[in-house]
Amino acid sequence: MMIKTIVVMPAYNAEKTLEKTIREIPAGTVDEIILVDDKSKDNTVAIARSLGLTVVLHEENKGYGGNQKTCYRLALAKGAEVVIMLHPDYQYDARIIPHALGLLDLGVCDVILGNRIRSRKEALGCGMPRYKYLANRFLTTVENFVTGQNLGEWHSGFRVYKREVLEAIPYEKNSNDFVFDTQILIQAVYFGYKVGDIPIAVRYFDEASSINFARSVVYGIRSLVVLIQYFFCFLGIKKIAWLVAENKRKEIRR
Repeated sequence: MMIKTIVVMPAYNAEKTLEKTIREIPAGTVDEIILVDDKSKDNTVAIARSLGLTVVLHEENKGYGGNQKTCYRLALAKGAEVVIMLHPDYQYDARIIPHALGLLDLGVCDVILGNRIRSRKEALGCGMPRYKYLANRFLTTVENFVTGQNLGEWHSGFRVYKREVLEAIPYEKNSNDFVFDTQILIQAVYFGYKVGDIPIAVRYFDEASSINFARSVVYGIRSLVVLIQYFFCFLGIKKIAWLVAENKRKEIRR
């Protein structure tokens, strides 16, 4: 039986890279591609429509996290059993999609991330800024230690989710900013889902979207705060609103 698979793309000013990203998705591996445009100032929408994508427009900029919320809401409403989040900036190698789907199909994982950091030499050689590499290594080490995971990295823009994960975790309560990415993984861990990763080639270049140094610092600090909140909630010291589902039955996996 075919599993309905939908790719979602949270987009903002992606006109220069969108078509290359789409062309790299292996034919026949996904049923639909949904692009949610977060009030872009370029021709992202026109290009997406010319490529036959399902395009949804935000009337105002809702932020990276707010964009993802719309993406997942739409994919679930369309009956997706697997949802792939792929940045439309051509940074991540979409050819890995069928291999990631295989891991979900085998029941090895419920959530798959693309791991950009197979080695220091490769990551830096592909253009990852040194400060981002060091920050990624530090944050990932701390996040793995606190949560008991062993992910190659926590901060990838290529993610694959089973439907049941997105239905169970309260991602709508998350931030609308970049720290959404950390929160949703913490939620998946907290609710007992199996999170894994797969090596993925990455490309850093001028047109690839990337937050600047200042916002990276803010993101790193907020990620650490999220981790502390998880730790307090896990120990039963304090309930954290974005971690606690309204339907208590959804927490039985933990």
